[in-house]
Amino acid sequence: MTPDEVSFRSGDVTCSAWHFASDRQGTRPVVVMAHGFGGTKDSGLEPFAHRFAGAGIDVFAFDYRGFGASEGEPRQSLSVRRQIEDYHAAIEAAKRLDGVDPGRMALWGASFSGGHVLRVAAERDDVGAVIALTPLTSGLAVSRAAMTSRSVVTSLRWTLTGIKSRVAVGRGGAPTMMPLVAPVGEPGALALDGAYESYLSLAGPTWRNEIDSAIGMEVVGVRTTAAAKKLRCPLLVQIADFDQYVPAGAVAVTAAHGRAQVHRYPCDHFDVWPGHDWFDKAADDEVAFLERTLRSVVG
Repeated sequence: MTPDEVSFRSGDVTCSAWHFASDRQGTRPVVVMAHGFGGTKDSGLEPFAHRFAGAGIDVFAFDYRGFGASEGEPRQSLSVRRQIEDYHAAIEAAKRLDGVDPGRMALWGASFSGGHVLRVAAERDDVGAVIALTPLTSGLAVSRAAMTSRSVVTSLRWTLTGIKSRVAVGRGGAPTMMPLVAPVGEPGALALDGAYESYLSLAGPTWRNEIDSAIGMEVVGVRTTAAAKKLRCPLLVQIADFDQYVPAGAVAVTAAHGRAQVHRYPCDHFDVWPGHDWFDKAADDEVAFLERTLRSVVG
């Protein structure tokens, strides 16, 4: 299945999206999805989208401002606030798609965007279901895990570089870049065991292995407990028990606050992605959840 290329406006920027239209007759539910930490829609989202479309559910997958095929400057500079705004704009765009029932809307997020979808859904009354795949729910917990892969001196150096980069961007200048992923022991935002190989195995043609070095200040501020408590729609949280990146314990706490349906997998963070051992199980669980929840929502 080849998706349709579509675009939408978020703020004053044009964002790029793919519409995977199911061949099921009549109006259909739709899932709005975006990637996690520095990811792009051409980097592993399509196999999930094919599963959903095969079950009669349309998919609207998009790139954030400044990433992938979307417009926006500065490039590769991650802002939680902007990405959440992009999700809201993408939802409005998805509701206008031909054949879509705007009363049966779901959000899908993974890792970094897994926290986004909790916050976005908590702010709306038109979301019927949320899927959070190995979500980043606590910036403090993730920052502590990342510290294990680098020395204190290296951490301090990148923190200072990040502060300088944020100041420069705030004044209209260019950010200071760092590798998004790197082999263990080398400089990078993610340098835990297996991160480099896993990201590169998923990487599409628009993905770039660089990120604004101020990323650490965005990550550490992520908190999702309040959003989970406020959430009114069904929630599926998928936890990787041996996750090196988003500690399973922190995710479980958020899931409890959101009264979530929880599925756990005996694997690491990237093992639920296409090409890895637990993808089929994770995707099957997502389809079953969407079939049950979206079809019970009155459109």
